[in-house]
Amino acid sequence: MIGKEEVGHLGWLARLELSEAEKELFERQLSSILDYFAVLDELDLDLDSETTSVEPTYHGKKDVVRADEPRAALSQAEALRNAPKTENGYFKSPRIL
Repeated sequence: MIGKEEVGHLGWLARLELSEAEKELFERQLSSILDYFAVLDELDLDLDSETTSVEPTYHGKKDVVRADEPRAALSQAEALRNAPKTENGYFKSPRIL
């Protein structure tokens, strides 16, 4: 189970301002996802189990990707909107030697 504190922290890491209603919604949704992973963890994946003897299925399709077409880029203001620090219209980061 994930709590509101963890959801709030995830929102902070993603630079999102979440309302209390959104925190409650995401708490339920993320907990549901984690519960499903717990169900998957219960599967017996030994060599003698039924799950490993099932033949994989293939859909026969190749990679389907969109065409690489030029489109409008972000403006400088839009690109910097969620940056934690900016200076003179650029991203500001700590010096690294």
